[in-house]
Amino acid sequence: MIKKLDPTPHYVLVVTAVEAERDAVVRGLLKACPSEVCGEVEGPLRRVGRYIVLAGGVGPAAAAASAALAIAGGPSFRYVISAGIGGGFSPIAPVGSVVIATDIIAADLGAETADGFASVDQLGFGSWRVAADRELAERFAEALRTANEPVAAAAGPVLTLSTVTGSAESAAELQARVPGAAAEAMEGYGVAIAAAMQGIEALEIRAISNAVGPRDREAWRIGDALQALEKTGFLLPEVLGIQ
Repeated sequence: MIKKLDPTPHYVLVVTAVEAERDAVVRGLLKACPSEVCGEVEGPLRRVGRYIVLAGGVGPAAAAASAALAIAGGPSFRYVISAGIGGGFSPIAPVGSVVIATDIIAADLGAETADGFASVDQLGFGSWRVAADRELAERFAEALRTANEPVAAAAGPVLTLSTVTGSAESAAELQARVPGAAAEAMEGYGVAIAAAMQGIEALEIRAISNAVGPRDREAWRIGDALQALEKTGFLLPEVLGIQ
């Protein structure tokens, strides 16, 4: 539980999968808010001003549980953000760029049928999609592209998968399933559902470390992606208007 924070003003919860992503966001926030210090709230939680940054675990289930616990035990959140590195769909999101989600989509939540994949929407069991604020996503991407230290950025759908893509065939299938898909990761939908259930606006940010498709670890650029994530963290207070 997050304790001893003013419950009245709005805060921002940022949920990453692992500590390296959390720390990149925190570094960016500290550069943007030099008068602030990073306070450890509890265990995996860090606080910089009105930003609570949590390393919540890998995958949608861990992310949803961690986000829900932080929301329940925390102050009033204006935004809940899933942030971290991920894979980019060519040519929309090259390695080293950043994707801001317009839609957060559980791309493997559904059933296989004789006619192919059917989403939970098609099955009548809910929705595989949490819509983000498209105008905010596009404005955030533009801010990244025009920053003093610019980062290539795009706004588009980000897919959540429990098993990330490892072949060209699977990548092509996902692009056909979700036209315009820009990136994939493993936590966004879980975080977004936890936020949506509490009526809180959800965002997703993905810094691209690798191309979606055949796994080639030698081609991954995790360091570059973490640097891009840090630059994104730096812009959060400006874009969201929350210090």
